[in-house]
Amino acid sequence: MGVLKLLSALFLLSLLCPGLSEVDGGFRKNCKAFFLNGVTPYIPRILEQGTPICQFYKNDYRFATLYDMNNKIPMFSAYKFTGGRGSGNNIDDTWKIEPQLENKNAIKSMAEESQGAQYTHQAVDQDYKNVNTDPLVNRGHLFPVMHADGDDAKESTYTLTNIVPQVQTFNGGSWKLMEENVTKIMNQSCKNSNNNTEAYVVTGAVPSENNTLNNRVNIPSFMWTAFCCEISTNQWHSGAHWGDNRNKSKKVRTVPLSVAELNNKLTNIYGLASAWNIIRLIGDKVG
Repeated sequence: MGVLKLLSALFLLSLLCPGLSEVDGGFRKNCKAFFLNGVTPYIPRILEQGTPICQFYKNDYRFATLYDMNNKIPMFSAYKFTGGRGSGNNIDDTWKIEPQLENKNAIKSMAEESQGAQYTHQAVDQDYKNVNTDPLVNRGHLFPVMHADGDDAKESTYTLTNIVPQVQTFNGGSWKLMEENVTKIMNQSCKNSNNNTEAYVVTGAVPSENNTLNNRVNIPSFMWTAFCCEISTNQWHSGAHWGDNRNKSKKVRTVPLSVAELNNKLTNIYGLASAWNIIRLIGDKVG
């Protein structure tokens, strides 16, 4: 099956345009490294629903996120996978927030919550404590720790702007197995001209109609992910997965798809064929 050339777009969401400082205005320039060929996407109708964040931590840009301030969850996170090295056993896993979502003049780096501060545009640590939902949910990374390369990058994934409430059995079950399998595939198959691992990944969540955590944070109905890499000149490898985040059964599967199939699912859900159509963005080489 032929595979896609400009899959950055897949990145289904070439979504980015100006908005808030590092939380937006500098997005195109500072986050282009996380998209194939350095092309940040632009889809106005999707952008109306989210705020682009170029995630900054310890003096470096780490990954890109489109954040839904109404639902208080990320719509997607996009990043460059370069091997996921490091155990992460000794990292600082303190949860962080994005100050600029509350005040565009705040520091550009993700940071710990300020004591006594009110955060009206994003989830906070307390939202995920004393959870009593049915099924139980916990913190689900869109950019997973295992895909981050080095301790600082791994620490940067511990921002609540990269987290959705994910059914606990799903998060620790089929979704985790999928992340591990995709890691192996990318490390084995995705080599650049210098024989270094290099792939581009985007992972997102589809908000539910009215299912919330702590009456504030949307619990997504579905989660999805896709990756692509160039395996030789003009030869591309890609894959996608889809999972239901509503069922507590340990038998819930994370379903493998082609990128085109994932695109169709998202198009059907959002009703935005022109916005979510990867095929238009990547030309006629469809996988």
